[in-house]
Amino acid sequence: MPDLKWRKSSFSTDVHQNCVELAAVADGIRIRESDEPDTVLRTSPAPLGALIRSVKAGRLDHTL
Repeated sequence: MPDLKWRKSSFSTDVHQNCVELAAVADGIRIRESDEPDTVLRTSPAPLGALIRSVKAGRLDHTL
């Protein structure tokens, strides 16, 4: 993914190397884990928004 401007949360610091990074592209959004930069997920704003709302609401806090 050349020349993408990856962004991470302002809560992430250099001490916390493992963080999620996002990059906006013409056809959607790219997501990666900072310690696995070659693995990139593709999504668009609506599904990402649904995921974020679910996380914030605690709907994904289930144990297997």
